[in-house]
Amino acid sequence: METAKHSVLTIFTDGVARGNPGDGGFGVVIKASDGSILEEIGGYIGITTNNFAEYTALVIALKSLLKYQVDKIAIYSDSELMVRQLNGLYKVKNEGLLPLYQEAKRLTSMFKNVIIYHIPREKNKEADALANKAVDEKQILNTKH
Repeated sequence: METAKHSVLTIFTDGVARGNPGDGGFGVVIKASDGSILEEIGGYIGITTNNFAEYTALVIALKSLLKYQVDKIAIYSDSELMVRQLNGLYKVKNEGLLPLYQEAKRLTSMFKNVIIYHIPREKNKEADALANKAVDEKQILNTKH
């Protein structure tokens, strides 16, 4: 169990669906404030949509963060839709995404300072690679550094 206190944790999340819907996976990279990787998590989630995979990645990331003592969390995702929905700029119109959205909101409320940012796909290569590897291998990948 992680007991070290962190001032800032940086999280990168990504979800993929090959075919949309198609084989789906998620990737999560959790980094300490010095840039070192604390955890890498990837998983195969079966046939799904891209947006469902993106939200799954975020929820997995947030659940993984519960074990850390942290002052601020900065989350980066290349899903513009998800980031805008979570930041209140877009409504969640897809009923299938609503439970994941609600779970993400519930989990973020458990931390005192969470900010979610949209980044270009090119800046999310580590999480993307984990998601794609999980789909390729059709398994859950979890490594701690």
